[in-house]
Amino acid sequence: MDRGQLRTLLAGSLAPGTVRWGHTLRSAAARPDGTHRLTFENGTTADADLVIGADGAWSRVRPLVSDATPVHTGVTFIEAHFDHVDTDHPAVAELVGDGQTFATGDHKGLLAQRNSNQHVRAYIAVREGADGGGLAGTDLGDTESVRAALLEKFTGWDERLRILIGDNDGPYVHRPLFVLPAPHTWPHAPGVTLLGDAAHLMAPFGGNGANLAMLDGCELALALARHDTVDVAITAYEDTMLPRAAEAGDGADALDRVFGPGDRDATDVPDFGREKEEYRRGAAAVSPRGR
Repeated sequence: MDRGQLRTLLAGSLAPGTVRWGHTLRSAAARPDGTHRLTFENGTTADADLVIGADGAWSRVRPLVSDATPVHTGVTFIEAHFDHVDTDHPAVAELVGDGQTFATGDHKGLLAQRNSNQHVRAYIAVREGADGGGLAGTDLGDTESVRAALLEKFTGWDERLRILIGDNDGPYVHRPLFVLPAPHTWPHAPGVTLLGDAAHLMAPFGGNGANLAMLDGCELALALARHDTVDVAITAYEDTMLPRAAEAGDGADALDRVFGPGDRDATDVPDFGREKEEYRRGAAAVSPRGR
């Protein structure tokens, strides 16, 4: 399911006003009475007896419980988009089909996946720094300059793959990949906890990050419903979530394998099906409810 559709589905099930848009969090600070004060970019504040840091890689809530900060993996994605792919980009549609395509080698990669409404999202992967995706001297806002630099980097690749670089609609999106050190744990703090990328930021392979975030949210909600106090609920949730996240790791080793030299004679080619099955068994082993 596309992320936007999932967000719409979840938000639509809530009472009006539950989600307050336009409130970008600037900071969160503990108060003497045990609550936390949230300060937003629009100048408003709110006090809460429970703060859930579900605010992603650069969480403003995380510093309440941990001084960990994300580190760059050495891999950067440059995202490209293709709209009306079946009619306007038939070669891309044929390449990606109804699912996704992966092509990697020489520390680089071209990855693409089909979304709904005839949309394909592609990731041009380079093993370079976080500042510019290895496009030194290139204005990342200049679509044509970025395209030319990327095509140069993928010289020698099959033209059926290079079309993912040269035929996109609109500008590229710069997405350096960061992870949190794993395992990432913190001492229990009353009235505050983390979930998703704020708690266990990992490389985007196998869909672990998004799926663990959904599971985190579900289990935290159930813990709050099943326990008499917020503090006991947080403890129960973290006792399950933290070992599971530690078992999943940060995914950086997968990046090392996938975006390695690409020796066609190598015997250690990644087996994504095997890795997913091993992760599934590991996650079940550390979850008391067998998920």
